Amino acid sequence: MTQRRLSPAGLPYRPCVGIVLLNGDGLVWVGKRLQGASDEDVPSSPWQLPQGGIDKGESATDAVMRELWEEVGTRKAEIIAEAGEWFYYDLPPDILARKKRNTWGGQKQRYFALKFLGDESDIDLEVHHPEFVDWRWAELEDLPDLAIPFKRAVYEQVVAEFTPVVARIREA
Repeated sequence: MTQRRLSPAGLPYRPCVGIVLLNGDGLVWVGKRLQGASDEDVPSSPWQLPQGGIDKGESATDAVMRELWEEVGTRKAEIIAEAGEWFYYDLPPDILARKKRNTWGGQKQRYFALKFLGDESDIDLEVHHPEFVDWRWAELEDLPDLAIPFKRAVYEQVVAEFTPVVARIREA
């Protein structure tokens, strides 16, 4: 029997997907967090990749396309790569203390690279309940410096995993 991995807080990790949306130049979409959009807001580092939970009975590939629509407001993308493993991060104790109900101690994320097939007018942050107030294209290797501190190690893993994908896009 496989034992479930628990966070340092003794809580399980929430299964999630993360999205590395790449344009034709190999740049990655990052969104500027709306203050108060989640318990994870840290005003000094508001940029992040789209991400979200995998619903019960939902596949990770279905979740990534749903989250793309909900957070970025587009369906104009195709999956071109999937990370070979789950990436984990722990919620800091101060965030856990602010949560009304501590269900999760952090997140385990399966990241996907998607190629953006639309143009910038196909991105609509107002499609659902907005989580981002702004967005821009960034270099993949800049992600760890844009991230809130407790997500930096995951973003370093994302950079290592998807650097070859960006290279293929730039060579095409």
